[in-house]
Amino acid sequence: MSKVLGIGNALVDIMTRLDSDDVLQLFNLPKGSMQLVDGNLSDIINQGTDSFEKTIASGGSAANTIHGLARLGIETGFLGKVGKDELGLYFKKDMESSGIKPLLFESDTSSGKAIALISPDSERTFATFLGAAVEMGPDDLSDEIYKGYDYFHIEGYLVQNHHLIEQAVKLAKKNGLKICLDMASYNVVEDNLEFLQRIVKEYVDIVFANEEEAKAFTGKEAEEALHDFASICDIAVVKVGKMGSLIKQGNHVFRIHAITAKSIDTTGAGDLYAAGFIYGLIKGFSLDICGKIGSILAGKTIEVVGPKMTPDKWDEVHQMLSTL
Repeated sequence: MSKVLGIGNALVDIMTRLDSDDVLQLFNLPKGSMQLVDGNLSDIINQGTDSFEKTIASGGSAANTIHGLARLGIETGFLGKVGKDELGLYFKKDMESSGIKPLLFESDTSSGKAIALISPDSERTFATFLGAAVEMGPDDLSDEIYKGYDYFHIEGYLVQNHHLIEQAVKLAKKNGLKICLDMASYNVVEDNLEFLQRIVKEYVDIVFANEEEAKAFTGKEAEEALHDFASICDIAVVKVGKMGSLIKQGNHVFRIHAITAKSIDTTGAGDLYAAGFIYGLIKGFSLDICGKIGSILAGKTIEVVGPKMTPDKWDEVHQMLSTL
């Protein structure tokens, strides 16, 4: 069976449930965005939200996708960089306990952390301190890392490191891997638009984007953006929230409904959609079934706080998958 290698910012997520959006305004954080912050501001935000309910989980967009694939029985590996500290050790142990091969480089810099501020309507806003994660560079990569893998999944948050991504996709292509890219955040797309457009056109086989990211990339609404994506890569997926998702390959378009779900926290929904979709591809399912699997995982993920589903939710996922 095909194996999947992910690359992304190795972060520990601090999930923080807000009772209003006032905190976002206090720290000048645009709702729904991912903002990079330094270690000092990260600590200030973390301390300034001490009165709210918090949970901790290993995270980062690509890591969430890889976790989902591992829970579905796919062999996986994850490339990232962590600090020689408690958070770095936590991240590595969480990977290993989930059956993921951790390909983690180490740094004397503190491990990265993402403070996920969850609004009452379940939208999440990230204040992210990349820490050691940002130090991963092209010299860390080699052909050997890619051996034995068939898919290479990249998170959009990493594209701010242009030299790393350029080398990563070149080596992936050289070693025959299919390249998947999740756009990750509209502001990241806006800030790296020209670079992203070239990388998608030259290297990416499968692209995932939500409506805002698709518009930032193409300047168009979801359906027209889907056609633009599909004209430069093999498979295009545009997620449209409660309306589901749109998929296109060649001249074939599929419209996938979202499942009925009680949304508590949207963190990780897109990441788990990608996990379900890639799982479907590996299993040889048609694209509409791949999309339905993605929707099931995304729908169940938003019913829990954080990107990691509870065992009972995974039981529900497997039950629903058995009916497809």
